[in-house]
Amino acid sequence: MRTPLAMVSAALVAAGVLAAEGKWTPQQLGQLDRQALADLGLGVPVSTLWDPATGSGLLRAVVDIDGCTASVVSPDGLLLTNHHCVYSMLQQQSTPQADLISSGFLAAERGAELPGYGSAALVPMRFTDVTTEIEKAVPPGADGLSRSHAIAQRQKGLVAECERQPGRRCRVATFDDGLQYVLVENLEYPDVRLVYAPARALGDFGGEIDNWTWPRHTGDFALLRIWANRQGLPAQPSRENVPLRTGHTLRLSMAGVAPGDFVLTAGYPSRSFRSLTAPEMGERAALYFPLRAELYGAWQAILEKASTREESARLALADRVQSMANVAKNARGQIAGLSRGNLVEKKWSLENRVLAWAANRPEMGEAVAAHHSLAGIVEQRRATWRRDFLLDSMQRGPLPLYFALTLARWAHERGKPDMERQPAYMERNRERLREAMEQSQTGFDLATEKSLMVDLLGRFAALPEGSRSPAVERLLGSSRSREAIAGRVDVLLAPTRVLDWPSQRTMFNESYAALRLRRDPLLELAFVLDDELRAAEQRQEHEEGEISLLRPAWLRAVHAFVGGPVSPDANDTLRVSFGHVLGYSPRDGVQMLPQTTLHGLLAKAGEAPPFALPEGFLIAARRGDASRWRDAALGDVPVAFLADLDTTSGTSGSPVLNGKGELVGLNFDRVWEAVASDFGYDPELNRNISVDIRFLLWTLDAVAGPRAVMLLRELGVASTP
Repeated sequence: MRTPLAMVSAALVAAGVLAAEGKWTPQQLGQLDRQALADLGLGVPVSTLWDPATGSGLLRAVVDIDGCTASVVSPDGLLLTNHHCVYSMLQQQSTPQADLISSGFLAAERGAELPGYGSAALVPMRFTDVTTEIEKAVPPGADGLSRSHAIAQRQKGLVAECERQPGRRCRVATFDDGLQYVLVENLEYPDVRLVYAPARALGDFGGEIDNWTWPRHTGDFALLRIWANRQGLPAQPSRENVPLRTGHTLRLSMAGVAPGDFVLTAGYPSRSFRSLTAPEMGERAALYFPLRAELYGAWQAILEKASTREESARLALADRVQSMANVAKNARGQIAGLSRGNLVEKKWSLENRVLAWAANRPEMGEAVAAHHSLAGIVEQRRATWRRDFLLDSMQRGPLPLYFALTLARWAHERGKPDMERQPAYMERNRERLREAMEQSQTGFDLATEKSLMVDLLGRFAALPEGSRSPAVERLLGSSRSREAIAGRVDVLLAPTRVLDWPSQRTMFNESYAALRLRRDPLLELAFVLDDELRAAEQRQEHEEGEISLLRPAWLRAVHAFVGGPVSPDANDTLRVSFGHVLGYSPRDGVQMLPQTTLHGLLAKAGEAPPFALPEGFLIAARRGDASRWRDAALGDVPVAFLADLDTTSGTSGSPVLNGKGELVGLNFDRVWEAVASDFGYDPELNRNISVDIRFLLWTLDAVAGPRAVMLLRELGVASTP
């Protein structure tokens, strides 16, 4: 049996040897064994990556952008990220007459770069441990809810103080539910423009069939640019802005990678669950992911069916179709991986060993009690689990509910002093809320929204008596059939003005009382649903307050048992992972090689999507043997490669660097067997998938041709001899 969960990396770090497991914070890099890093293949000092004394290093070029990662690859603010990370930008700019999703885009000059409405690039500046300040803000003997509120208030105070500096976007990041709190300071650049994206046939080659699988042949890359004022400071989108001049850039390696090479990646992983206890992991395996897979799978099917109706619907729904499909498949992969790897059982095995060790140490009594209390919280929330899950999902499906619930909550929170509001509804987020609603208009299709609402309300109606939503029950009455629910939805949406953007924009600026006076039926439903949602959130806040005391107590015992530094769970903060280019064996008799090539892409290409390719690309690819980007060892142009880097959602677009700190690839996915690595790292199966940077350069050189000459020069590539 393999070593359970977090023990692998922690034990090896303690012994002076680094394993591939670990999403390390910039602050932790200096704690890692320098010789072990050198033995792995890191050829530059750790301070080259990040120097905490000066807040500088290569990591300054790794930015957070709309839930993805991007990296600065030229002194003029050019950003490299994934094609799927700019999909919404392409959708915003697409029409039936100019479908940029299908055709792709390449700006002829900098003035022709397209605005990425609502997008912003967050450039890391500083990380400050504020754990002591947060803990001091909690009154002695506070219950869970009071503790949660006290922590939130102090966090908001620290953020407000930090954001007094111009152009700053700050947050207090919580690590492992309260083991540590760090004030993260970024420069926020709200003017981000699209420079280049390949045609969808290449950028999404293989589509959902190939998603989360290997071998891959996807050109999942795109280029953006940060624009700033003439002083290089963040500025709202304007014709007066200029490309950001910066000294923090990553240099591309033209040599690429080979099997066995050392690599590292840096990015913003969104969430992992390795610090959860076994009962909490069991809850995720038995409840959360099965419901998530079922719900998002159903919504995916509704969206896909609607997309075939007409061209306008296909363009409007394209981004949501891709997003829903990815979430649903990820959930199925989590379920399969948790089961295949026996991860819950392995977690129990580790925890039982820790509990047995702690039982003989009186000073560990608090940790043992914390473990029991965490299990008790899991049991307490079972009674309302399914209803709370549906309430939480309301704003991620039907847009009418998203619009109405956002208006209702915004109006409710605006009636409070700013520092007493929920963080997402503070004045600092006003424009983000408004922009998100405005951008969602491009994805609106009334017939589809009705189908999504019928599905969601039907799920509420099917809840067991005693755990149903009172608001939904009043809306539906005795209606339980799909036809009857559809009739209720028609009656609800016919008179509402919430679906009209000019009216919606006006409502956004109205008070709670003014909105109530409208007597809009959709808003009336949103008000009562929001009451239920806030009650569920208050229960969650109470739990989070308790967990913020319990989790650290338990983890301190786990860390003492294991020894050495342990990387915390992912939480949307900047992390670094180390590894090597490696293949793997997913099952008996099968060996996956770590690289794919242009000839492999041609062999997979066909006449129908998602494997159809433009004729121009096929012509260029057939000449690949003569390309300057041909890898001598492969005898071909490389396309993608595998490594054992520790990645998850949010690290899409992360740069992959070699031991010299040069960019050699672009992370975009994991293999199917590694989807559940959010819960536990398996060194034999955990593999991430990256585009070889030479495939991007070949595409610009051979496919885009003369139109991309200036872009290649900006990337440091000389013209073809």
